[in-house]
Amino acid sequence: MTAANEVVFLLDVDNTLLDNDRIIADLNGHLAHEFGDENRDRYWEIFEALRVELGYADYLGALQRYRVGAMNDPRLLSMSSFLVDYPFAARLYPDALDVIAHLRHWGTTVILTDGDVVFQPRKILRSGLWDAVEGRVLIYLHKEQMLDVVEQRYPARHYVMVDDKLRILAAMKKLWGDRLTSVFPRQGHYALDPGNSAAYPPADITIERIGELINHDFSTLPDIQKMDGARQEAI
Repeated sequence: MTAANEVVFLLDVDNTLLDNDRIIADLNGHLAHEFGDENRDRYWEIFEALRVELGYADYLGALQRYRVGAMNDPRLLSMSSFLVDYPFAARLYPDALDVIAHLRHWGTTVILTDGDVVFQPRKILRSGLWDAVEGRVLIYLHKEQMLDVVEQRYPARHYVMVDDKLRILAAMKKLWGDRLTSVFPRQGHYALDPGNSAAYPPADITIERIGELINHDFSTLPDIQKMDGARQEAI
């Protein structure tokens, strides 16, 4: 096996590779313009209640529930089009695709994210992330609880998880220990919330923006070092 086969990079999407805060801001503006402030606020109330119920963001599911109270409003059609046809590629963080290309020099790249089975895949596909990882996309309800499945699909000696949530990184680190290198990009409202940062241990690597990984030397990863040593002994 080569070093590239020994390491798997697991990449979150929202506020890690894709500026989801800007998407939400655009949606918020669209709702206010098309439906008014009161109906906009009602949608977000439904959205938050559904997120608590499901454990992940479900924009289309919230729209379905909103529809129950606005069955005859034809503007709902424009709202669904706004979500489905949104230009997600324009919301990639700078250098996000270049980072994925750089990581491929060190190992296999895999999208590992939470979300629904309709909108989240659409977002990943239209943003260009699906093609960037050559279709290696995993979407779960709670990804940190699915590590056995992840390991079966993409076995590796070492994993690198890049995620804007220290909670996720800490949970994965607890299960995988030294087999995992956690990378925390301080992007988005969740990562920049001091309360969230104080509640969990720091990641192995902290960066201010995802583009910084382009210059990161991953040759210091434990299992890359082991494989380099084994190759030197064999020479």
